Amino acid sequence: MLRWTVIFLVVAIIAAIFGFGGIAASAAGIAKVLFFVFVVLFIISLIFGRRGKV
Repeated sequence: MLRWTVIFLVVAIIAAIFGFGGIAASAAGIAKVLFFVFVVLFIISLIFGRRGKV
């Protein structure tokens, strides 16, 4: 799951770069939302990924 979170985080960052650069103005809002969603998912994955196996 951590692998997928990192992949989607990178995709969101790339989409944000294109959106914030003015290439696709309508994609900027979507990129912002995706960026923050995947940052949260990444942090959650880091927290739960460090847990020991119970």
